[in-house]
Amino acid sequence: MFGKSATPEESAQTRHKHRAKHPVDEVLPVPKMAVYGLQHVLTFYAGAAIVPLLVAGALGMNAQQLGFLINANLFTCGIATLIQTIGFWKIGVRLPVVQGTTFVAVGPMIAIGMSQGGGVPGLLEIYGAVIVAGVFAFVIAPFFAKVVRFFPPIVTGTVITSIGIVLLPVAALEAGGGNADDPEFGSLTNLALAGTTLLLILGMYRFFRGFAATIAVLLGLIAGTGIAALAGKVDFSGVTDASWAGVITPFHFGLPTFGIAAIASMIIVMLITAVEMTGDTLAVGEIVRKKVGPDGIARAIRSGGLSTTIGGVLNSFPYTSYSANAGLVRLTGVRSRWVVAAAGVFMLVIGLVPKTGAVVAAIPHPVLGGAGLVLFGAVGVVGIQILRRAELTDQRNVVILATSLGLALIPVAFPDFYALLPEALQMIFASGITMAALSAIILNLLFNELRRKQADPIDAMAPPPSPVTLEQVNAMSKPEFVERFATVFHGGEWIAERAADERPFDEVYALRRALHSALFDANVDQQLRLIRSYQDLAGPELDEKLLGPESLRDRCAGGLDKLESDEDERLREINAAYREKFGFPLVICVRGSTKEAVLATAESRVLNSPAQEMATALVEIAKIANQRLAELVDDPSFKAEKPPVSA
Repeated sequence: MFGKSATPEESAQTRHKHRAKHPVDEVLPVPKMAVYGLQHVLTFYAGAAIVPLLVAGALGMNAQQLGFLINANLFTCGIATLIQTIGFWKIGVRLPVVQGTTFVAVGPMIAIGMSQGGGVPGLLEIYGAVIVAGVFAFVIAPFFAKVVRFFPPIVTGTVITSIGIVLLPVAALEAGGGNADDPEFGSLTNLALAGTTLLLILGMYRFFRGFAATIAVLLGLIAGTGIAALAGKVDFSGVTDASWAGVITPFHFGLPTFGIAAIASMIIVMLITAVEMTGDTLAVGEIVRKKVGPDGIARAIRSGGLSTTIGGVLNSFPYTSYSANAGLVRLTGVRSRWVVAAAGVFMLVIGLVPKTGAVVAAIPHPVLGGAGLVLFGAVGVVGIQILRRAELTDQRNVVILATSLGLALIPVAFPDFYALLPEALQMIFASGITMAALSAIILNLLFNELRRKQADPIDAMAPPPSPVTLEQVNAMSKPEFVERFATVFHGGEWIAERAADERPFDEVYALRRALHSALFDANVDQQLRLIRSYQDLAGPELDEKLLGPESLRDRCAGGLDKLESDEDERLREINAAYREKFGFPLVICVRGSTKEAVLATAESRVLNSPAQEMATALVEIAKIANQRLAELVDDPSFKAEKPPVSA
């Protein structure tokens, strides 16, 4: 229990308690779960329907075949979402992740289908490639699980921000009427409907409270559709013509064919989708405040691969996670995976009841576009929030962000920019999200990861720099002072800059006081940013020795690099519970302590109030700074004692 070393049985109870309390695993009352789930379905529906519409239209499928493709797609989306959210064995990330058909595959699928002359033969060639590509993704999932270390905040933040930016034109297209070639596209009526829906949603977020505020998007869609119906802009003929029941049969159009070129093309699609899914999964983990590690990434990609193979059997297409629904989780604050599982059940029902799907399909494009502006924008905000932790004071990270966003915007601004490239390359370059992901990953490898690897790994545990005298400190230029003492705090350049202005120091204690004054006199926002820049006490950064030398020395001095597996799991769960409660990482001065004392202190601090923890975190940061400063300045009277870990 908290405040003392726990027995194995108590540790198990503590782990269970933390897991059971996490909002991701919360089962809401059925009425609320149904309403929240329906909101996810309405958010996802337009995107899910677009892929079969585009593919069927290009291949020349008739209306009846198109209707079956839409129902089959929705039905399989339900299966895929249930697998991802509920999970079994090592399949499914068990987060509120909606699965839908990926837009990345549209171009390659049309090319594959047309290579067979379109129609049903083209569709069967597509399904053969989809089935094999799904198996491929399932098999390679463990590899992608190991690359999570290559997705630091600068990469995930850049990719997720680009997703929001790149998706905004989709919302604009819907707001204008859904078809840019339509004479009515961008008409005053369409813009009024989109604007009214947007204003209704914003108004509900502003004035509603509680449950009503969390379903603002759903209410906005209903109200917008009602207004459109009064204006005569809703066509319900599809509802009248649709049947009440349908059956999704495997291989409805015949047995698939397997072409080598088609399979190779679809495997490339799945590789790109795996990269996107990794970023999306990390984003959802960020939104729900549940850390996703390598195993979680592997489970997510296995789920995507299995669902893609099932899709090929049930007449659907490759699957990925839907970013718009991640934005909905961010907007509503409802983090339960069971809500998204309920959405999966709704998808199954819609797929089996064509008339129900026709009702959802009757929502006018401008109404969907108005809601999409909020949802896709929310995705971009998540990326911006992650970028706040990316140390953008580092010029290397600025270059990574600027270049990646620039590449992402090229196909948004000029869709035909890469039209003269071979089709295989167009699939990569014409996707702004893919370009941002590849650019951020590659540049991070070049600018950050390779720079780390060029140094001997033992350097991370090398002694600190040789200490300097107080006279040398006073004689330093300001940039020299900042470079040397910024490492006393994590991301503490601004603290060192303020302390530098207090020179000359007549004793080392005055230097320490200047650093402490800069820390404690800062405003609350600055203090929170500083606290949030510290890493968790346990995690992949420590496992992979990716911490800076100061942080790594601190952790190892406290024995945190030698945690047993159950101790490591316990500390990770405490870290997660602490972040969930306070919104910043658990900071403890671990030098001079033991791993047992650190664990006991960590458990006790979860019980504190937010005000207590804000103050305690700053004190712990100051204690860490004292110990690091004692290594940098030569003054026997200023050798920091090894203080016990305190609450």
